[in-house]
Amino acid sequence: MNEIVLVYRQFQHPTLLGLLEEKYVVKRLWEVSDKNKFIENHCLNVRAMVTDHLGASEKLIKLFPQLKIISNFGVGFDSVDVDYATQKGIQVTNTPDVLTDDVADLAIALLVSVARSIPEGDRFVREGIWKERIMRFSKSLSGKKIGILGMGRIGQAIARRAEAFRLHVSYHGPREKPGLVYPYYSKLEELAGDSDFLVVSCPGGEATRKLVSRNVMEALGPEGILVNIARGTVIDESAMVELLQSGKLGAAGLDVFENEPHVPQELLTMDNVVLQPHNGSATNQTRIAMGQLVLDNLEAFFAGKPVPNPVNQVLQN
Repeated sequence: MNEIVLVYRQFQHPTLLGLLEEKYVVKRLWEVSDKNKFIENHCLNVRAMVTDHLGASEKLIKLFPQLKIISNFGVGFDSVDVDYATQKGIQVTNTPDVLTDDVADLAIALLVSVARSIPEGDRFVREGIWKERIMRFSKSLSGKKIGILGMGRIGQAIARRAEAFRLHVSYHGPREKPGLVYPYYSKLEELAGDSDFLVVSCPGGEATRKLVSRNVMEALGPEGILVNIARGTVIDESAMVELLQSGKLGAAGLDVFENEPHVPQELLTMDNVVLQPHNGSATNQTRIAMGQLVLDNLEAFFAGKPVPNPVNQVLQN
């Protein structure tokens, strides 16, 4: 097949790139120093783009006049300008479901790691401090209250895991979900105030930007633990750092940040914070499955068939 596919940047798992190159002419934009010149000379007839959480802005989309599909390597598409793509008749797809369990696992792993001070304990042993004194006590989880912001696929998977720890689950979202047995809070600040732990698993984008505000984190309080496996933009990051420093927020487990891969320097020295490099779906099995969905979406589109994982509704060309 002679279709040209633009790949915005190198993926964290090599399988997808190799499979794309078996079927398409792949243009690797991240390898090019002068991107605008490269696009002008080699990419004006590109009909497909593959991107990830870095997305595709209106400015980027405008560089490709023949673009017809943006296949997103990930479930979140907040960094893709879906409205503009739809206006231009460009199909946007994503890779839902296959990463739900891994992301939910990491959310619980971060919560356990923070509550039980696991990274600190590891250093305590490795650095020989155990020979000199006893490590400080950590927090128990059983019987505590966990609030979940965003009760979609991932939020519900987190809730099921939380129940295994005998945690009492409540949630907040734009609306109450029928059929769920968990208590619903219409106000996030009230959920935080009534929770020991708050896990962020809602979509990113302008609608949720800094939704976890200073007031929400202060309501969670000096004993509370904040976990974020969603998007860094959902939390007021500067306020979070300040509250962690002052002790008005107890601790945090963070897989995502506002300006990735840059992380506030203050977080790097805190024992009450556990950090991950946006790693929620980063297992071999899940990344392979995500890559297959990217391929499935592209193959269906080029064959003139409905794509398996549409984000928007556009007329097929």
